Amino acid sequence: MAAQDEERKASTASAPKYNLASEDDAAVLAKLGYKQELRRNFTMIEVFGIAFSIMGLLPSIASTLSYSIPAGPVGMVWGWFLASGFIFIVGLAMADLGSAMPTSGGLYWWTHFFSSPKTRNPLCFLVGYSNTLGLVGGLCSIDYAFALMFLSVIVVARDGNWTPSNGVIYGTFLACVCCHGILASTMSRIMGKLQTVFVVANFILIFATIIALPIGARHNRNDGHYIFAQTENSTTWPTGWAFMLAWLSPIWTIGGFDSCVHMSEEAANATKAVPFGILMAIGSCWFFGFIIVIVLAACINPDLSSITGSKFGQPMAQIYFDAVGKHGTLGLMSLLFIVQFLMGLSILVAASRQAWAFSRDGALPFSRFFRPISQKFGYIPLRTIWGAVFLAAILGLLSLIAPAAAQALFSLAVAGNNLAWGIPIFARVVWGQKKFKPGPFYTGDRYSVSIAWVAIVFLVFGTLLSMFPVEGPNPTPQNMNYTVVINSAVWFGALAYYYLDARKWFTGPKITLDTDDLTPAQQQAIVDDRLDVKGLEHVMDGKVSRDGSASGSGSGSDVKAV
Repeated sequence: MAAQDEERKASTASAPKYNLASEDDAAVLAKLGYKQELRRNFTMIEVFGIAFSIMGLLPSIASTLSYSIPAGPVGMVWGWFLASGFIFIVGLAMADLGSAMPTSGGLYWWTHFFSSPKTRNPLCFLVGYSNTLGLVGGLCSIDYAFALMFLSVIVVARDGNWTPSNGVIYGTFLACVCCHGILASTMSRIMGKLQTVFVVANFILIFATIIALPIGARHNRNDGHYIFAQTENSTTWPTGWAFMLAWLSPIWTIGGFDSCVHMSEEAANATKAVPFGILMAIGSCWFFGFIIVIVLAACINPDLSSITGSKFGQPMAQIYFDAVGKHGTLGLMSLLFIVQFLMGLSILVAASRQAWAFSRDGALPFSRFFRPISQKFGYIPLRTIWGAVFLAAILGLLSLIAPAAAQALFSLAVAGNNLAWGIPIFARVVWGQKKFKPGPFYTGDRYSVSIAWVAIVFLVFGTLLSMFPVEGPNPTPQNMNYTVVINSAVWFGALAYYYLDARKWFTGPKITLDTDDLTPAQQQAIVDDRLDVKGLEHVMDGKVSRDGSASGSGSGSDVKAV
């Protein structure tokens, strides 16, 4: 009895090390083969907050008006409503998976778990790289848009008598990315609390805009027919296809909800927090975004070419200027680029967690370098934060080439993440439905598979859509959409890397679990749940291998996980 008491005390002392997580959360992660290494600082609301902050509703709409305005008010308003509805369906499919198996590397982990034996390793590898580079692409596009917004304020202040060069734009972008790296490194202990501040800042901007614009444009507001029924087509595509291209605005805007998955290992009560965060973030953007685009359509100058060709370099700056004048524009655009800055900080946090999870499983180059967690800075993946900053700085050099090349960063985030979201959903319904064990959130046996297939079809469509030139067929080098080039390089490069080299050593997600890190209560939770994870048959007194054999002492208590 004394020996057992000593063993229990030792296990309890070592398990939830440094109070990183509750016993329940550590046990859920243990079922997936991972020990708890990150501190769970994020509440359910804060998990929603990081996704909503990354979406940065109004700044994102402002950044993507070049997609929606060419289709006129119908494209802006109904394009937003319909595309957002399909994105919510994608969120439902991902919420099912996120509730069942919440881990920072969720997308590629799910792919490996559900795929067939022959496809699991290459697909897992592909999804991990596509998701990692897609998130870094999102960081690039957000910070590039910040640079344009910040500089547009200077242009407005100078009455349009100054135009920033590509070098000035890149310098502003680079300063923004480096600031995000510093803040993400030094503010980890309050990063969860900051998400609430970021959400409040977003809503302040939203309400300021939907109140100020109608008041400022009260003598020139458009009528209901114009808002809801007026079609335009300033592209050389057919009008119907111009309307579909307007969907790119909501597709890009509501594109950060997978951040909830990447924060899984820092979220308290992750099995509920992750699906809540995903669906609340998408639902909030769907609802409030619909209100915003209605207001914009009501207050926009019907001469849409004057908006897209604004001397301020930003359509939103022109819309503000027409409604509230120079001083009002300076105030609202300043608030806009501040919120845009906060978006970049949030997506850097999410991107670093995905990169860390992928390096934990040995898939990234220099994984041993990126793998360690910094205890000094608050149990965060410090090295992957700065790795993402460095990669973003390199990709941002595209802005020095031409605006069309820089625009590809927007679509890199869309296409890269769409593929990363779609493959695990596809793998589940095609190969792994019998292995799927629902979590606390579940859309039900009747609807879950149908929802998944609708999500897959929409993601394929959205990926193809993101590769079309916006202005029309037969593009010039200046208005070409380079997404197909960049994403093909990412996808084929990842697969080539796998088949030429990584197939020799990459076997999928690694198991880091050591039962010395678990309390008896957590071990019992694994027994009670009886979840078959990654083919594990036994979790013993040490690290376990994928086939169920133990590498520890094997001195006693088997903890069965099947």
